[in-house]
Amino acid sequence: QVQLMESGGGLVQAGGSLRLSCAASGTWFSINAMGWYRQAPENQRELVAAIPRGGGANYADSVKGRFTISRDNAKNAVYLQMNNLKPEDTAVYYCNALSRRRSWDAKEYTYWGQGTQVTVSS
Repeated sequence: QVQLMESGGGLVQAGGSLRLSCAASGTWFSINAMGWYRQAPENQRELVAAIPRGGGANYADSVKGRFTISRDNAKNAVYLQMNNLKPEDTAVYYCNALSRRRSWDAKEYTYWGQGTQVTVSS
């Protein structure tokens, strides 16, 4: 099982920056893709950015050029640097990981963190 713990959310003015961190703990065979999703009130959860174990990130169009996702495989961690924040970025941000539990089991399991609130004031 994988446990994900996020940190780094908060309140910031428009144009400001925040950095989210997520650390994985527990047991696994491998952690493959890691990413960040967000959910604003009355909206569906949406992908913000994701990065496979070997790199090569993809981003939602709404955050391209402003957000940067990175990961440290040695620390089993993923980060989201958010610059030039806008009020529409306000949401609960969730860390996500796809993990294989055993070497002989190719199935990937999805894990979620508890979420961290990001609020951008205008």
